[in-house]
Amino acid sequence: MSYGSHDGDGAAASSGSAAGTPGGGVYDWFRRGVRLLEERHPAAAVQLLTRAAEAEPGSRSIREALGRAQFDAGQYAAALESFRTVAVADPSDDYAQFGWGVAAARLGDFESSAEHLALAVAMQPGNEHYRAALRQTRATLAARAGAFGPLQPGAPGYLAPPEEPGGGTA
Repeated sequence: MSYGSHDGDGAAASSGSAAGTPGGGVYDWFRRGVRLLEERHPAAAVQLLTRAAEAEPGSRSIREALGRAQFDAGQYAAALESFRTVAVADPSDDYAQFGWGVAAARLGDFESSAEHLALAVAMQPGNEHYRAALRQTRATLAARAGAFGPLQPGAPGYLAPPEEPGGGTA
């Protein structure tokens, strides 16, 4: 689908009616926000999609697009909340579960991440993106639990053992 410089009715988008209010209606904001996200302008997309979500708080499609924009803009806590809102409204939404899981991982909550990524994989077992994210989260949990043995010198997070008092010679 191609997006032009006009809104759905063929009229050029207005510059906004009130101070700070984008022109058009909620659907126009949604479409322009998704277009900005596709064009890799997530921070700008967050602005429009936040406005749309405030106007239509029950819209799962707006909230999902907002979560994607927030994630891409590095707003992981906000993205997690957006995806959680969608997943709570529809627990069978595999993408919302996936979004919740990857946002939780970015925030360092790998237990929650594994739970929601596992749900997404269970719903869409053929989705390689979901499976790869779950493998990565589970590997992180295993590494943190010491499943791969002690960290070797030079590895990220390696701490050298403390020296013994007295120099260690007898």
